[in-house]
Amino acid sequence: MVARGQNGEIAVSKSTLHSNVSSPFVAEALACLEATKLGISMGFNSVTIIGDSKTIINMCNTKARDKSVLGAIMVDIQNNKTRFQEVVFQFIQRTENVKAHDLAREELRKGEGSYLVGETREDMDLEGRWPRNPD
Repeated sequence: MVARGQNGEIAVSKSTLHSNVSSPFVAEALACLEATKLGISMGFNSVTIIGDSKTIINMCNTKARDKSVLGAIMVDIQNNKTRFQEVVFQFIQRTENVKAHDLAREELRKGEGSYLVGETREDMDLEGRWPRNPD
């Protein structure tokens, strides 16, 4: 996932590898959950979480209980939403979500996750910096 500041600059990028993810929907739901956790850990009062799965974004925006395999993840997302003054889940086209998909593809290829403040792995590789460990 890639988190941007109010001016559109990259504030933080994070990737987490999950084993045995059963579908792209589960992967997208886990990304939304990780985004809420990241917002909480960074002390944000307001977050906008953007994703390219309209189904998952709609599920995150509703308070209805989900009885699918995603139910437990959605409950965690709903619980995390209460930690913010404002939280918005917004759908964008996949073609607009290139940075996040590039990050995910690269981390899958390398078989590792990362946590980078103020940059992406691409920026780090260009400048020779190492990722920061999460607090």
